[in-house]
Amino acid sequence: MPLRVEPAPTFRDALRNQTGAAGRPLAGMWVCSGSPLVAELCAGSGLDWLLVDAEHSPNGLESILAQLQAINGYPVHTLVRPPVNDTVVIKQYLDLGVQNLLIPMVNSAAEAEAAVAATRYPPHGVRGVGSALARAARWNRVPDYLARASETISVTVQIESTAAVDAVDSILAVDGVDGIFLGPSDLAASMGLLGQQEHPQVRTAVEHCLAAATAAGKPAGVNAFNPATAHHYLAAGASFILVGADVALLARGSEALAADFIRPDGGSPASY
Repeated sequence: MPLRVEPAPTFRDALRNQTGAAGRPLAGMWVCSGSPLVAELCAGSGLDWLLVDAEHSPNGLESILAQLQAINGYPVHTLVRPPVNDTVVIKQYLDLGVQNLLIPMVNSAAEAEAAVAATRYPPHGVRGVGSALARAARWNRVPDYLARASETISVTVQIESTAAVDAVDSILAVDGVDGIFLGPSDLAASMGLLGQQEHPQVRTAVEHCLAAATAAGKPAGVNAFNPATAHHYLAAGASFILVGADVALLARGSEALAADFIRPDGGSPASY
């Protein structure tokens, strides 16, 4: 007899349970290296969630699959960000077994509706039917997958432009949008403040969206590598947050080693 498989709880479920045992915002980090080994290393860190990125990182279908397999079994939720809000790309990610999507650059309610529709089978959406061939259904080992698929998927959309900030209330109102995630870097760029994600105008826009999500009864997250800024947004109502990245930790850590052990003149420190 083949094994019967139950999908893991979604990120939506984890956010809903914040009033339960966790009772706190969920802290996570970016996984951008494309390495299953690094992804597994991060999965055991004790953080609540990981974001495997394919928008700005060297990740294709095969590397995403390998990272999902490496992370599987660890007590951590995995979100995956596709490079674009595209029906075909989303279909491929879902069939790979991605359960939690973070959709970039969603600027309107119509774009949010399109993202949700891409995750739903007809008549509720436009997702192509290939469950018998797909890891998502464990090749038809998930009982009643076609009928239950939407229960196994969460959709978070990114607010990262002035247009999205203006439309945040209507985006939050879209049925099937489980939460929003603020991207201050692209938001700053859209405001003519490239590289100034700490600018007061950017922070005000982020806080406006956090308040809108609270009013709508939906969770909102934010990207904030600066610890002081992260704590500020948590105090302002963020339900989940990204506070670091694998590649950034490696870059800064290796630079610190070089600073400690290599003198500016090319020699080694006298204490070595």
